[in-house]
Amino acid sequence: MTAGRALQKKLDQATAHLETPLAAVDLAAFDANAAALSVRSAGKPIRVASKSVRVRALLERVLQRPGWSGVMAYTLPEAIWLVRSGVSDDVLVAYPTVDRAAIAELTADPALAAAITIMVDHPSHLDLVDAVTSPGRRPDVRLCLELDASWRPAGPLHVGVRRSPVHSAAQAGALARRLVARPGFRLVAMMAYEAHIAGVGDAPPGQALRARAIRMMQRRALPELLKRRMAAVEAVREHADLEFVNGGGTGSMAATAADPSITEIAAGSGLLGPTLFDTYRTWRPTPAAFFALSVVRRPAPRIATVLGGGWIASGPTGPSRQPTPWLPEGLRFRGDEGAGEVQTPLVGPAADELRPGDRVWFRHAKAGELCEHVNEVHLVDGDTATPAPTYRGEGYAFLG
Repeated sequence: MTAGRALQKKLDQATAHLETPLAAVDLAAFDANAAALSVRSAGKPIRVASKSVRVRALLERVLQRPGWSGVMAYTLPEAIWLVRSGVSDDVLVAYPTVDRAAIAELTADPALAAAITIMVDHPSHLDLVDAVTSPGRRPDVRLCLELDASWRPAGPLHVGVRRSPVHSAAQAGALARRLVARPGFRLVAMMAYEAHIAGVGDAPPGQALRARAIRMMQRRALPELLKRRMAAVEAVREHADLEFVNGGGTGSMAATAADPSITEIAAGSGLLGPTLFDTYRTWRPTPAAFFALSVVRRPAPRIATVLGGGWIASGPTGPSRQPTPWLPEGLRFRGDEGAGEVQTPLVGPAADELRPGDRVWFRHAKAGELCEHVNEVHLVDGDTATPAPTYRGEGYAFLG
C-alpha cells in the first residue's frame, strides 16, 4: 500500500461517521512538523503564529512542546482572548492596533498589559492609546518596534510586502528614542519579518525562469537584511533593553536562526503543511491538514463531481491559491472550471473509480484560512477523530 493510500484509509476510517464537508488534522504529521521546526530553529525559541493555526487545541498542543514559547497573534482582540482563555501569557500582536475597545480593555487590566505586546511603527499608534486611556491612569503598555525587512536594491524598487515605514537602522534608532520618551509605554521588543524570503517558495512548479529569479533575489536580499537588521537592533538597544527580537517564518527558519541579532522565530504554517509550502526547496512540511468533500455525481466518463470546493486562499489570484485534490491520488481540476462555489468536477485516473458518496480529500493553499470555512476540525489520532472548535466555532471573529 502506498503512503497516499494508507493516509486516505486512515482519514476515511477515522471520520467515517461524519458528514462532509469536514476538516481534519493528522496529529502524527502535526507533531512531526513541530519537532522538525524545533530542530531547524537551532535552539532559538519558536513563537507560534496563531493566524496559521486558528484552533485553540492545536495552539495549546504545540506550546506544550519543547522549543515553542509564546504566541504571535493577528489582532489585539485575539490576543486578549488568547490570554483570558489561558492559551498563553506571552502574546505579541503582529500588526498595529486601532481597536479602541480592545485598547480600553488592555489598559484596564494589569494582567493583560503584562502579557500582551502591541506592534508600533509610528508615534501615532501611541497617540491613539493615549486618547483611549491617559498614561497616568493605566499600567505601562508593552511595545514592539517593527522594522521593514523588504529589500530595496535601487531607487524606488521595493521587493517584499509593504509593512513598516521604518527601514534603516537610523530610522529605527530615531523611533526608539521617541518611543521611550513617551510616558506610559515600555519598548520591549523588535520584529522584522522577511516575507520575501520566508513567504516566497523558490521552486514554483513548471516555472523554471521564475524559480531562478526568486533564488537570485533571495541570495542577494538575505545578506543585506542580516547586516541592516543587526545594525537596527544595535541602534534600538541604545535606547531600550529589548526582551526579544523576532523574525522569520516557516520558509526561512534555518536562515533566520543563523542571524545573531534574532532571539526568537515565528512559525505556524509549517505545522499544517499547506500546498504553498510544496514550492520550497530547503524544507517541506508533511501535509497535516485536509478537508473532505463528497462526490455527488458522474456527469461523464472519467469525471467525478464533488459538492462545493471553492475554498480559495488570499493573495494574488491564480492556480496557486486554489485547493488541491490530494486523495485519492491522481485527481486534478478541469481547466475550464477549477474549484467551484457549488460544485467541482475532477478528472484524472482516479476519477473513474469514484462513485456518489465517496470522499475526496483536499489540501488548502494556506494554513489558517481553512478554519474560516468550518466550525471545527477533527484531530485524527490513529483510527479516532476528536472534534476541536476553530476560532470561528468558538464564536471568535478572526478579523474582528
